[in-house]
Amino acid sequence: MDLASQAQYLMPMETPVPPLVKNEDSLRGFGFALSAYLLWGFLPIYMKTVAHISPAEVISHRILWSMPIAGAILMYLGTARELMTALRSPRMLAMASMTAGLISINWGIYVWAIGSGHALDAALGYYINPLFSVFLGATFLREKLARAQIIAIAIAVIAVIVMTVASGKLPVVALGLTVTWGFYAYLKKSLPLAANEGFMLEIILLLPFALLYILYLSLSGQGHFLTGIGWDTTLLMSAGLVTAIPLMLYANGAKLLKLSTIGIMQYIAPTMIFLTAVFVFDEPISLVKLLAFAMIWFALAIYTSSLIHQARSAGK
Repeated sequence: MDLASQAQYLMPMETPVPPLVKNEDSLRGFGFALSAYLLWGFLPIYMKTVAHISPAEVISHRILWSMPIAGAILMYLGTARELMTALRSPRMLAMASMTAGLISINWGIYVWAIGSGHALDAALGYYINPLFSVFLGATFLREKLARAQIIAIAIAVIAVIVMTVASGKLPVVALGLTVTWGFYAYLKKSLPLAANEGFMLEIILLLPFALLYILYLSLSGQGHFLTGIGWDTTLLMSAGLVTAIPLMLYANGAKLLKLSTIGIMQYIAPTMIFLTAVFVFDEPISLVKLLAFAMIWFALAIYTSSLIHQARSAGK
């Protein structure tokens, strides 16, 4: 797989990658990207505080409160015209509907995983994700894999098999996050919109469903928004900030960094999730699961080394 193709897949949680404008690192870009990854790394703390709220309600408020933030940023950047053009294109609306559906499922799995004590599985899923995205590129786009990338994918597959055999069941959460995000990234590659506009289009398409569900919860007395517990209302309104702000930071940072730099930095968030799960949430980690993580880390080391080698060979 060439570097231009991989740029479409090297994405952190919940974020489409914008076109890379420069092939050099900048301190400003590093600051943007690092801030985004750190915020994503701390996201489980927020998700744990809303664990008493159903994932569907949390996701609905993520959609609702992301709308004004993303809209304000588009107005500030002056790129709202591109969004209006997309809204008049049936083809782009159809494609964005598919990506919106996948990202909402991905969010749902993630919110449930953190709230129900499966943060380690979430970390594993996001570690595997880059390798799965490379596999999708080779399978559906006929992109050629380097030998090191094939070895890395094979090791990741063996790690999943080891976990499955040892536990007697598939690591559904990890694979669910990997597959939904992988296909989301794959479809985003064909959507001719920049990161900010693409995110806003997805939010617009999901908003009617979110509003209807929030209204249903309110009328049935099951909702947590604007109830007697003011803290819940504050938490739900904050969902837009924890969703949109890291996205916008990353979208700007990725344009100012080399692909190899982004390729290495993308592991910051799942590493923080892993550490949070073990040392903050006290999730138990068996020897088999630790072995699986070690195999994935080894696979990612091979993959990242291959990525850096390609970047150097391409003069980047």
